Amino acid sequence: MQGATTIPPTASPEVEFISLSHLNPSTELEPVPGRGIDLAYFRRYVRALEDAGYDYTLLPYGSGSADSFVVASAVGQLTERIRPIVALRPNTTFPTVGAQKLATLDQLTEGRAVVHLISGGSDAEQARQGDYLPKERRYARTSEYIDILRRSWTEPAPFDHDGEFYKFDRFGPGFAPYDTPIPISIGGQSDEAFAVGGAKADIFSFWGEPLADLRTEIDRVHTIARAAGRTTLPRIWVTFRPIIDRTDELAWRKAHRYVTRIGENFQRHGLGNQRYGQDTPQNVGSQRALAFAERSELYDRALWTRTAAVTNAAGASTALVGSPETVAAAILDYVDQGASLVSIRGYDTLADAVDYGRYILPLVRQELAHRRATGRRGTLQAEHPGNYGADYAQYATAVRP
Repeated sequence: MQGATTIPPTASPEVEFISLSHLNPSTELEPVPGRGIDLAYFRRYVRALEDAGYDYTLLPYGSGSADSFVVASAVGQLTERIRPIVALRPNTTFPTVGAQKLATLDQLTEGRAVVHLISGGSDAEQARQGDYLPKERRYARTSEYIDILRRSWTEPAPFDHDGEFYKFDRFGPGFAPYDTPIPISIGGQSDEAFAVGGAKADIFSFWGEPLADLRTEIDRVHTIARAAGRTTLPRIWVTFRPIIDRTDELAWRKAHRYVTRIGENFQRHGLGNQRYGQDTPQNVGSQRALAFAERSELYDRALWTRTAAVTNAAGASTALVGSPETVAAAILDYVDQGASLVSIRGYDTLADAVDYGRYILPLVRQELAHRRATGRRGTLQAEHPGNYGADYAQYATAVRP
């Protein structure tokens, strides 16, 4: 099967790469006290992403983080091509104001703005900023928020709104985006997330899961989209934390070193509990990641779940481990399942971003160019089997410094 040259019917013909912007050198391997912005580091990091060939960068949001809109605006001015993705919680910004801010960013970046709406997976984190809406109702609020965003960008005359969560009179015409509509992304694994994302989102995001499980979830999103009468289906975004080295064996040695340090730091600094405010994550995505980790550490070609287990699945935490060729082949496996947006961010953040741009992005893009030119798969997936081969699992289970 791995040597087949036929392109699967589910395969995306394109892929774009996303990273996450870091404001300072602190990492899960080497936590640095403080939450400030190291401006020189931030400038260097963002420029490295542009030089490495990434297409997007995500500006995360938390109750104790920098403001994602302000950081996104800075990214837009520090780069010429990268598209900033603003992580936005609907409870923090009234929708007409959010529409105005996003359109302003889109104008300043000449059409590069993207928004990722975070409904909120933790009651404790939402309460830190005064949001006490039950989790199952937060997605209903997000649904209403999307409708107001889009109408604010396109309505040619003032309009009123009297909904369940928002009410206003005679708004608009609002400030328009640069040219085309601003893409709206949603993530989450709850039933409510699928209902809203399938019906209304331009992009639906997942954390890295085993291939068969992810394909089932993609089918679910697309089924909901079609039932809503959509002819353009949501793009699929999947996120990984690759650990690479020159060979699979060396990558696994690094992975074992990394997971030991990461686990110690999460225990020592309370990073997992600080993120969620509780021992068991409330959000379904983290629960799924922990369930996968309990079932097995290794899936498919290169998916490793121990990084999720030692961090209590605090955010995107499943890894792809191997040589650049093996990891690129694993990414192509997910492209073959329908992913067209792939987020990769490492544990040694800046160095990994540079290495991914140098060694992984070109391999994936070369394979897709080959497919477009020939209508057939290239040889990368067949020649770098990872866990489908004989030796890989031995490297994965041999804990060596």
